[in-house]
Order: sequence, then structure tokens, then C-alpha cells
Amino acid sequence: MRLKEKTRENLAGYLFILPNLLGFSMFILFPLLFSLVLIFTNWDYLQGLKGLVFIGLDNVKRLIHDETVFLSLKHNVIFSVISVPAAMGIGLLLASLLNKHVYLKESIRTLIFLPYMSSLVAIAVVWRVMYNSSEGPINAVLRAIGISNPPGWLASPSWALISIIIMTVWTYIGYAMILYMAGLQGISKEIYEAASIDGASATKQFTSITLQMLKPTSFLIAVTLINASLQVFPSVQVMTNGGPLQSTTVLGLYIYSQAFELNQMSYSATVSWLLFLVIFLVTIVQWRTQKKWQDQY
Repeated sequence: MRLKEKTRENLAGYLFILPNLLGFSMFILFPLLFSLVLIFTNWDYLQGLKGLVFIGLDNVKRLIHDETVFLSLKHNVIFSVISVPAAMGIGLLLASLLNKHVYLKESIRTLIFLPYMSSLVAIAVVWRVMYNSSEGPINAVLRAIGISNPPGWLASPSWALISIIIMTVWTYIGYAMILYMAGLQGISKEIYEAASIDGASATKQFTSITLQMLKPTSFLIAVTLINASLQVFPSVQVMTNGGPLQSTTVLGLYIYSQAFELNQMSYSATVSWLLFLVIFLVTIVQWRTQKKWQDQY
């Protein structure tokens, strides 16, 4: 009897997780495994599975000699190296200010966090209009204050990637700020009071107490923002589509263009696995160094 009851309980449990398991298998596991198979094939997806032709490691060899791939990877690295620390730094500064007694703190916090919750495509469209080199409001303000030759922003190969990074940082700030505010509220005021009694300045308290106690929060923000920045795609596609002169081409956009513009599904899958390996290695390094971020663990 006990065996039958246990079997019924196990069956009921499996039935409960079955819908989620089916969804995971259909939309994540199967596409993942199929994309791995595509690396070794040349697939004309218009012919269905009949269009699969085994070609060995030709896609990998093509990847190794593809200069655009490494240019895109370089842009991804630059994007992450600049946008993540900038968003974390500004987010921490705003969180520290709003954690004190500030008038309309809740309203200001909501306004700063709102871009992160908004549609990234809509945000990119608005910023593209603002960045217009001839009629955009940003250059209009710069000319009004005496800058006769403002940057070309999205039309300039030198400024296009920086322009997208600025927009992305503006989007990420709210996320970092909210998490830092939660972390700050978890720090006991008694610690600051004891430091003040010992004669520690505000700067010393910030570096020795605030930054140290916020290490776990900083680790969480760094992991999530780095992974998000390495997968950047919609903002680049909407604002520049990789131009001008491939100055903003990133791996996500290159994968999309190979798959849906050039119908190179197999090569697109190969590049996507390169992106996966990059993100995987970065994540491994982050978890290996987490003890430096989370002293209490």
C-alpha cells in the first residue's frame, strides 16, 4: 500500500511539472541541441530537414578566418567594459543619495527605474531621434552653448558605438540603483555610528563600510549586466543596424543577419555558439572569483 501511495505521489508530481518540462524541451532544449548539430551542416531551411547537408568542420574553419566575427566580439567587449562599470558607479551614487532624506524620493526613484522597465525598442527609437546630427535636440543644445561642430553621433563611425553605450548606461542605471538601495538598507546604522565615533570621515566610511558591505550586491549586478551587455542586439539593430562602416556590429546582430538576411542558418548557429562560449567563460570566471566579492560566504 505504501509503495502504491508513493507511486501515486510521484506520478502526481511529474504531472505537475510536465507542462513546464514540455515547454522547456520544445523551446529551449531541442533548439539548443539542434543548433549544435547545425554547426556541422549546411542547412537550407526552406527545404526542411531534407536541406541538411553534413560538411564537417567547414563552418568552424570559416569562423576562425572571419574578420567580422572578431570585430563584432571586440565591440561586445568594449560595450561591456564601459557600460557595466559606468552603470554600476552611477547607480551606486544615486542609491546613496536617495537612501538619505530626499524630497520626493519615491517619485525620483520611479523615474530613474522606469527606463529599465520600458520597451528597449521604443527607447532606441527615441534616442535615435535625439541623436540626429542635424535636427536632434542633443546637438541643438550643444550648438546653443557654443559648440559649433558637435559630434555626428550615430552617423559617425567614431561616435556610433559610444552613443549606444550612453543610451544603454542610461537604461541600466535604474536596475543598479534599485539593487544598491536594497543593499544599503541592509547595512546597520550602528556600524556608521561606531565609525563616526572613531573619527572616520564620510569618505572613509563609504570606502571601508559601504563598498565592502555591498560586495554581494555588486557581484549580482555585475553578473547580470555583463551577461546582458554581451547579448546586446535590439538597441544596435534599431539605432544603427551595425553601421556606419560596421563600427557598431556586435555578435548578436551578426548572428541575426547571417540567419535571417543571408539565410546562412548553419553559420549563424556556429557564431551563436561562439557567443555562448564567451558568456560561459565569463560566467565561470565570475563564479570563481565570487569569494572576493562575498567575504561572508
